[in-house]
Amino acid sequence: MRHVISALVMNEPGVLASVAGLFSARGFNIDSLVVGRTENPELSRMTVVCSGDENTLEQIRKQLAKLVPVVKVRDYKGAAYVERDLCLVTVSVAAEQRSEVIEIVTLFRGRVVDVAKGSLMVEIAGTEEKIEALVELIRPYGIKELARTGVIAMARGTQQAKDEAAEKPATGGKRKRHLDAPAAPALPPS
Repeated sequence: MRHVISALVMNEPGVLASVAGLFSARGFNIDSLVVGRTENPELSRMTVVCSGDENTLEQIRKQLAKLVPVVKVRDYKGAAYVERDLCLVTVSVAAEQRSEVIEIVTLFRGRVVDVAKGSLMVEIAGTEEKIEALVELIRPYGIKELARTGVIAMARGTQQAKDEAAEKPATGGKRKRHLDAPAAPALPPS
């Protein structure tokens, strides 16, 4: 089963390696991994797309949440969210066929971003399925080069309100990690 997992992490060196190591230690292939800055310069959002059974993914989510630089983990399974992927494709196309390719790209709400004598470069953003559909339609013209960013995802506004209501602390609730927390005391060497 496909899972889209989002982790809010501290913006520091080595976090990406720790998260990727956690997945590889469990034998999971990461289909897509994207890391980017957020509105807070101290945090980055990491979006991981992978496939696997529910029990193992639950273990990974829990272990991911235990990593020190991870502030918050979210699996979008069963939640309302928006996901996007960006793709650039260079298509080999003669002048006679350009209008056909441009028409296909326009139907997918993509756009031409570069034109050369024997090729077009097109840009398309959307779900993985939308991008795959466009790629299959333009494949017969000849794809010279293709690059994709990977999936990014965020909860829809209605879902965020539900999540915030569910996170309201009850008395004796679980401790939350946050950026302003004081440093933990150092343990003596063993």
